[in-house]
Amino acid sequence: MKQDRPRWRHLMERIRITTVVNFTKIDKDLLNELLQKASQSERKRYAYDLRNSEEDNSQRMLNALMPGTEVPIHRHEDTSETTVCIYGRLDVIFFDLLSGGTFEESSRVSLDSANGSYGLQIPKGAWHTVEAKEPSVIFEGKDGRYVPNQLK
Repeated sequence: MKQDRPRWRHLMERIRITTVVNFTKIDKDLLNELLQKASQSERKRYAYDLRNSEEDNSQRMLNALMPGTEVPIHRHEDTSETTVCIYGRLDVIFFDLLSGGTFEESSRVSLDSANGSYGLQIPKGAWHTVEAKEPSVIFEGKDGRYVPNQLK
């Protein structure tokens, strides 16, 4: 006895479901492009925005850093920061703020993608900077909407 197919089955055989997905592939070609732009930049770095729109309530970016780039000592008062080294080698340097308004290095963490030291979570309010030891690309993620030139 032949088993009947459900009535809807023949419809499903004729329907092709297509999903349109806009995505950014993070591969060596993109990293090379970002490093090239960083090398041509006066600041020796280049930020690539990964947000879906300016209305996103998070900050996600790739940051290409060349040796010699100067990232001011800063902190994020309202969020922690996730930093992951995708390519290259750099130090994340932490500071104590002294009573005279000067900074003193308190610790240093080396990130090196080739040797398995990939990233860290920077606590909210921690004074820090980065020092690229070689051309590097990091992923940075923070809570809250991006506000240009808002280093604290």
